[in-house]
Amino acid sequence: MYEGILPLWKEKGMTSHDCVFRLRKILRMKRIGHTGTLDPDVEGVLPICLGRATKAAEYVTDAGKTYEAVVKVGRATETEDASGETVESDLSDKQIPAGRVREVLSSLTGDIVQVPPMYSAVKVNGRKLYEYARQGIEVERPSRTVKIHSLELLSKEPSFDGEEPEFAIRVECGKGTYIRTLAVRIGEELGYPAHMASLIRTTSGSFTAGDCLTLGDVERMHGAGRLGETVLPLERALEGFPFIEMDGSLAARVMNGQVLPAHSLLDGNERIVFAAGGKAVAVYRKHPEKTGLMKPEKMFGVPEAKEDHQ
Repeated sequence: MYEGILPLWKEKGMTSHDCVFRLRKILRMKRIGHTGTLDPDVEGVLPICLGRATKAAEYVTDAGKTYEAVVKVGRATETEDASGETVESDLSDKQIPAGRVREVLSSLTGDIVQVPPMYSAVKVNGRKLYEYARQGIEVERPSRTVKIHSLELLSKEPSFDGEEPEFAIRVECGKGTYIRTLAVRIGEELGYPAHMASLIRTTSGSFTAGDCLTLGDVERMHGAGRLGETVLPLERALEGFPFIEMDGSLAARVMNGQVLPAHSLLDGNERIVFAAGGKAVAVYRKHPEKTGLMKPEKMFGVPEAKEDHQ
């Protein structure tokens, strides 16, 4: 049984769920989970949690992401990306100075409000928005504030000209950001309809493209008995939290999931990790109702013995 984080490079044409389904067949294990949906047209870093590490999936999902996207100006689509039908167009000859694009990107850095696209997995009244969209039903969508840490223009041209000019950007953002919705917003700020022509996720939390394997790589390495060399430890998903090595008396209480006096590190951190021999045992946070106490949020238990994967 594998246990830890498998950084996967999701290829185009597959959903995140497709990747999990394939991995379950390749690895012959059920306890597998992904860490955030990527649309079929998007490729990039998709950390996969194996075994006990599935309990830590939300921490990877909540971590920041980095994307490289191409914004195409002149046409808006129903899905906000290249796969959708055109809903608005302006095919006039355009000349958009790079300096103007940088001004717009700067203005959209920080906290911004987004309305999730109709073609998305956000739920309204218990149904996913894309289910409404496929039936032609428009519903009111809740807006939300997302964090754009940085927006950088990657294209080097001094001006973007023509009927449908395009340019590449790099986005570092927090949880829940829709890059295609951001592309539409960039177009609006420039005064034109726009959509996201392509998208690659280059990092997810601390996981980068250089860490990743394709499904083909996974199949070959598993078959050769070498996949365990590349599966990263569960603790990589918890890197953002302070680790506390437990002594004997504390270990017994933590392993039983007891409510304990709040640790001083929780004054400056949302969560702390209790570990034994460097291995995560539990994530604790302040008790939501009892002042001065802390309670377990996740219990990982003791690591399972490793098996041979021939």
